[in-house]
Amino acid sequence: MQQSLIFDIKKYAINDGPGIRLTVFFKGCPLSCIWCHNPEGKSKIKQKSYKQNKCIACCECLKVCEQNALFVKSNVVFTNFDTCTICENCIKTCPTNAMEIIGKAMSVANIMKIIKKENWLFDQSEGGVSFSGGEPLMHPQILIPLLNECGKEKIHRCVDTSGFAPTDLLLEVAQKTELFMFDLKMMDSEKHKKYTGVSNEIITYNLKKLAETGAKINIRIPLIKNVNDDDENIIESAKFIASLTGEKKLVHLLPYHNLVESKYEKLNQNNSFIKFSEPEPDRLKQIVEIYTANSIETKIYG
Repeated sequence: MQQSLIFDIKKYAINDGPGIRLTVFFKGCPLSCIWCHNPEGKSKIKQKSYKQNKCIACCECLKVCEQNALFVKSNVVFTNFDTCTICENCIKTCPTNAMEIIGKAMSVANIMKIIKKENWLFDQSEGGVSFSGGEPLMHPQILIPLLNECGKEKIHRCVDTSGFAPTDLLLEVAQKTELFMFDLKMMDSEKHKKYTGVSNEIITYNLKKLAETGAKINIRIPLIKNVNDDDENIIESAKFIASLTGEKKLVHLLPYHNLVESKYEKLNQNNSFIKFSEPEPDRLKQIVEIYTANSIETKIYG
């Protein structure tokens, strides 16, 4: 039975497509965006998180750790991840749920059971299911059967993707999807590689090919001050989006925020978190005007 790691299933989601939705978050992503708001979705393996505010320093977890990977300092429990095997003994023992495993292996049947329970809500709100991550296209063995099953149930399907995937796979998914949320982070390929770990050639190519199929696409652009909010990038992205085949694309502008810092702390990745800033309100207004001048409708989220 095929399974994939899922790090969250969010009910009553309202920003992942039309209506009220259920969003399935796949674990693992081929990009490593330094501003990532879902750091728990980057790794394709299980991880352990620790909530210091829940910990009572009872040390029960240390007693059951067979690898001696845990130690306490100033009433805070630390994990030596060089020796930790994610055996989950500490998770099961912790009386306050201060520790938890991120990533649960789930099958199509497991996920569809949850989806079907929300079907009544989809009907009432004209919502549906969104597949996000991480990167859902890293999990075709589960994603495609899920799309097929949702299709049988007449459930609206949305795929949120970075576009960094084999073109053939993306086009196969397009035949089973009513809406794509497609990330477009920046147009300069070298700059894209600097901030995300990969160049953007396959991403822009895939977006062009996807548009040629007539697929409905909403484009998502994160806006980070002094990273991708400059005139050159905004103008180039507007021209590129305006040139795409088919109906005009709706652009979702996503101003950066630092609310995600606690997620990095829970994953013991404080050193990976970099504080950025969102563009000022006047700058956001200028950015919207640039897209409007290119006949592109925009919505600001966040």
